[in-house]
Amino acid sequence: MSDALTALERLKEGNRRFMSGTANSHTLLSPERRSELVAGQQPFAIILGCSDSRVPAELIFDQGLGDLFVIRIAGNVVAPSQIGSVEFAAERFGTPLVVVLGHSHCGAVSATLEEIVRPMQNQSRHLRSIVERVRPAVEQLLATELRNDPEALLHHAVRANVRSTASHLRHGSEIIEQRIRSGQLLVVGAEYSLESGEVDFFDVPDISRLAAPGGAAE
Repeated sequence: MSDALTALERLKEGNRRFMSGTANSHTLLSPERRSELVAGQQPFAIILGCSDSRVPAELIFDQGLGDLFVIRIAGNVVAPSQIGSVEFAAERFGTPLVVVLGHSHCGAVSATLEEIVRPMQNQSRHLRSIVERVRPAVEQLLATELRNDPEALLHHAVRANVRSTASHLRHGSEIIEQRIRSGQLLVVGAEYSLESGEVDFFDVPDISRLAAPGGAAE
């Protein structure tokens, strides 16, 4: 599991560079790196994130070509194709870390909340498929006092959706489950703030039992 924690720290360090404006732009532009990758890839983290144009994983984590295996879909929901993509990267490349990355002001989550309260007529079945994957994670929040505070409701709904997707990955695939049990894979949930640029890793299972880089607890 030390490889996963090293990867997690690498993402945190990259995000700190992004936030401070000291990103290593050469990692994205290096012709030498591009040539190296022709023969193969060894991404150190898998990012299952939202398709939102404001949340490009390579930029917010300050990583370059070949560093991240990125899967993007509106609402960072999980379907068979996303699970298969995670399985592929974990098995083929031995990538030790999966990050389910949501973000503040997520349009897909907001649209789901709106759909629950005021169902739309004649909505595209393709769009509805995304809404229906987000719905189970957020619907119960509308039965709480959060329904009276739209901003807080959306914040909690984004995180609930991330937790739901992360849990689905942890328990919805025999391949992923086995790799988690054997210590070869860690699945965590995070939220990117559009306002600050910070990524908050808020759903990290059993982190107190894992040795962080350098031997200290994270």
